[in-house]
Amino acid sequence: MSMNADLLSRRLAAVPRGVATATPIFAARAENAELWDVEGKRYVDFAGGIAVLNTGHRHPRVLEAVRAQLYAYTHTAFQVVAYEPYVALAERLNALAPFKGPAKTILFTTGAEAVENAVKLARAATGRPAVIAFTGGFHGRTMLTMAMTGKVAPYKRLFGPLPAEVYHAPFPVPQYGVTVEDSLRALEFLFRADVEPERVAAIILEPVQGEGGFQPAPPELLRALREICDRHGILLISDEIQAGFGRTGKMFGIEHSGVEPDLITVAKSLAGGFPLSGVIGRAAIMDAAEPGGLGGTYAGPPIACAAALAVLDVIADEKLLERANAQGEHIKSRLHAMSRRNDLLPIAAIRGPGAMIGFDIVRTRGSHDPDGAAAKAVTVRALEKGLILLSCGVFGETIRLLAPLTTPDAILDEGLDILEASLERVS
Repeated sequence: MSMNADLLSRRLAAVPRGVATATPIFAARAENAELWDVEGKRYVDFAGGIAVLNTGHRHPRVLEAVRAQLYAYTHTAFQVVAYEPYVALAERLNALAPFKGPAKTILFTTGAEAVENAVKLARAATGRPAVIAFTGGFHGRTMLTMAMTGKVAPYKRLFGPLPAEVYHAPFPVPQYGVTVEDSLRALEFLFRADVEPERVAAIILEPVQGEGGFQPAPPELLRALREICDRHGILLISDEIQAGFGRTGKMFGIEHSGVEPDLITVAKSLAGGFPLSGVIGRAAIMDAAEPGGLGGTYAGPPIACAAALAVLDVIADEKLLERANAQGEHIKSRLHAMSRRNDLLPIAAIRGPGAMIGFDIVRTRGSHDPDGAAAKAVTVRALEKGLILLSCGVFGETIRLLAPLTTPDAILDEGLDILEASLERVS
């Protein structure tokens, strides 16, 4: 490791322990899919700042756009003085909206802000209070988004009580024995036991769960939810914060299903590493709030908006949707070959659309018995060998791969080689 545990502890003494660092390294510089620490050690980055860097570290076109904006102005607050990058980005996102009819966009800074404001809009548009989310889903760390997140530790523990009128249905995961039929049956039970559908403003889910283990939402679930929402006047929110902007091989993950949401939340890879989020929705819903009811001092900062406009150009010009699909197929091919090796830890359930790929570390070959401790050990070994890797999942058993879509083939294979070596059994 680049920094021993004692030194790391001393350097981080000013930071509360609730801010956990996944790796004992200090970054010095980064370029595309590579990162160097303060001691000069090089790493292949398969974490991407937790899915923030689909266009890689310091893409030249993003840097150029940011530099130009820095020389114009850095902040005015859109609610005080409007500015072109915000409006231009809203127009671009409206044109990309994965539903028919006119769209509008409002910008914020964090994913949690986007989710909270999507709920505010849904409540304003429907006049209803309740929200239904799914187990395993992650929607943020603020009080409302914590309540909506379907995972207790470490996101909810110690922080209650949580806001009321938030309910959960089980998310269908084959490895856990939960089917789409089980999820829909539980939703019907929820309507009978806890909240009538006429009180529900929105149903929210990730088209591919992030922290929950890179679990794709089956198209039949999304189609059923769309029908339920239409029947009861409920709004469907697609949380695209981790799945969006090309990661799944589509601009937005829900596009794989053909289902049209009413609202989508975006953040992470939208601005190439700058803090920016937003809600894109049907125009009538987006106009439901009163003037001044939405926004924030730093909502849609001009530098981040300029970066996001460049990111959208890069996605289009460098054909990153096609690149995501090709990259994902290559990764899956390598993983399937690894899964057949008896000298490696047993892996299962290789999954995910495009380049949003995850797989599970299990206790025995052919089983779905999760081994979160082994998955954590793999990330530690990978880091020692020069690969930044993240785990996730309800039991911590999933390894998720988030290499930038701009990663050169040679560096992608270098990272996969390190992953393969990190999966070797240790006696």
